[in-house]
Amino acid sequence: MKDTANSTTITNTSIKKIVFTGGGTAGHVMPNLAIIPLLKNFELHYVGCPDSVEERLIKKHAPFVKFHAIEASKLQRGKILKNLSLPFKLLRSKKAAKRLLKELQPDLIFSKGGFVALPLCLATKNIPIILHESDFSFGLANRLALKKCNTICTSFSDLAYNTNNAVHTGSPLRQEIYKGDKAIVEKITNLKGNKNLLIIGGSLGAAAINNAVFDSLDYLTQHFSVIHITGKNCDKKITRNNYYQTEFVENISDYFAWSDYCITRGGANALFELIALNIPSLVIPLPKGASRGDQVLNANYFKNLGCVEVLTQDEMQNNKNSLNLALDNLQKKTPSLKTVMKSQVNIDGTYKIVAIIKDNML
Repeated sequence: MKDTANSTTITNTSIKKIVFTGGGTAGHVMPNLAIIPLLKNFELHYVGCPDSVEERLIKKHAPFVKFHAIEASKLQRGKILKNLSLPFKLLRSKKAAKRLLKELQPDLIFSKGGFVALPLCLATKNIPIILHESDFSFGLANRLALKKCNTICTSFSDLAYNTNNAVHTGSPLRQEIYKGDKAIVEKITNLKGNKNLLIIGGSLGAAAINNAVFDSLDYLTQHFSVIHITGKNCDKKITRNNYYQTEFVENISDYFAWSDYCITRGGANALFELIALNIPSLVIPLPKGASRGDQVLNANYFKNLGCVEVLTQDEMQNNKNSLNLALDNLQKKTPSLKTVMKSQVNIDGTYKIVAIIKDNML
């Protein structure tokens, strides 16, 4: 019995630990959730803020991962007075992260950025850090953490070429996006058209897209079967033929399988998913000022490659026919868009990133 107990102890302690971090928005969490299921031979932990989107998503989709909460504060863009205490809050968060790392003693940290990831990266000593940047340019937290990182993975090739210790991997994509079932959506929505348009407003700045869609519903429902994911806080509820409205969907893979075209914001995760699935898309990026401008850069990168069509928010709001004209143009360019999308490499970077993580654990 004694030998068996010792053997069990040795086996348990030989399992290596990986700490994932990233949060503030689902865009910082979902890429981690794409990687986590492929690393079940390791002891996995996640560090995020308490009562946060990352805590909810990890506990729901990866309950086998132990979640640890630390307080962290976000930079409030354009609000100088609210940011005066930020250095002191960051120092407290760094101390809390240091205590947690001493307790966990992980073999590796994988960071997807966001304000919660920064104190953990800054607190790290002698623990390898792999960082992934989804956007065309580094977010503030990732930019501040760069010097602490052993390997930087990027979704966009240009960023890798201009960054030390960087490798162009593409984006971590949840493998379930390839397994959607359009029949499920047809049953929910009763929409079975041959030209299906999926509209994803997004949680930030959805009102601009939503209002433009409402103004164009006559045109849209004449030419498409339309599913409109409005996001929260949309007061207008519309019921009409060829149109289905909902705030949020859990099974986005089924909706991707249903769609022939998509209108979306310029978030990197959504763009990489749509391109991986070869869905012709009209991208309406959140403008600089409402964000740091990353969505504009993301959208224009893929526009220049010939993968997507882009409509600026200003043009959409200033010309009520612009959305309709942009969708007409999208349909005309569909064959060339699909050809270019299919030719892209390093779009789905999930397995490449997993291989880099495993190599760093040897």
